[in-house]
Amino acid sequence: MAEKIIFDTDPGIDDTIALFLALASGKFDVLGLTTIFGNVHTDLATTNALRLLEIAGRTDIPVAHGADKPLVRPYHGPVPHIHGADGQGDVNLPPPSTKAIDQSAAQFIVEQVMSQPGEITLVPVGPLTNIALALHIQPKIAEKVKRVVLMGGAALVPGNVNPAAEANIFNDPEAAHVVFSAPWDVTMVGLDITHQVLLTDEQLKAFAASDKATSQHVGKIIPLYLDFAHKMMGRQVMYMHDPTAISYLLKPELFETRQYPVRVETQGMSSGKTWVWSRTGDFPPDHFGYNVDHPATIVVGADVEAVNAMTLSYV
Repeated sequence: MAEKIIFDTDPGIDDTIALFLALASGKFDVLGLTTIFGNVHTDLATTNALRLLEIAGRTDIPVAHGADKPLVRPYHGPVPHIHGADGQGDVNLPPPSTKAIDQSAAQFIVEQVMSQPGEITLVPVGPLTNIALALHIQPKIAEKVKRVVLMGGAALVPGNVNPAAEANIFNDPEAAHVVFSAPWDVTMVGLDITHQVLLTDEQLKAFAASDKATSQHVGKIIPLYLDFAHKMMGRQVMYMHDPTAISYLLKPELFETRQYPVRVETQGMSSGKTWVWSRTGDFPPDHFGYNVDHPATIVVGADVEAVNAMTLSYV
């Protein structure tokens, strides 16, 4: 059976590839898209989500507008130098012909999870504000959800917005603290693995060469990201951050994981850091607020060639 998922997203070039990969695979029943700030403001994230579903021919999938700002702090703002002012590589798509539903993202998550206990996987690939708000509305979703597979965090590697933090967690560390502290099954697909999974410019040419509308759209939006990567790293490659969360759901056997208690730092210069307790012995991590009873699954390695081959097989 297709796995039921709710895709929480801030599209975003890599979000776009992740969404199209999920839809093309046929392995998921996408119950809805919930939108969040991050790569772009939430209003634009909602517009992009609607437009991407039109390109994919899936306007049957509802879109719920999410939180416009973090739980307790200001939003740091979008990243147009990476994803474009429109979040879609500055291709300036026409407005969508559809609209978001009346429910908020958090309300939509709660309703869906509570009505289908044990069946729904939450797949947030942006800041975790909507997920934390859903927990606030109905804490019992932690018992009713199947699992949470999120893109975010950096356990054993440096961050990407500063030496400590990955961008999604940095954008709302308080929300991330709520999510990692909840008593549910969490898998963290963070920089530990997403900085290993990348596609070269040569591999990415497959998107533009495809006759599929979704792949052709990806082919149009990736040049801006490649230009950013070239300026930052001297290479035209694309980190497959958000698509890796979908790849993990599709073929977990291609990935290596470890179980660690996680604590999210919310103060000081390390705010947004996902600290993991990677040692064993007589020094109990729960003394420091770690969720020892419900450690997270951290993805730390993969057969990258096989993962990329799977991704490209759906282009």
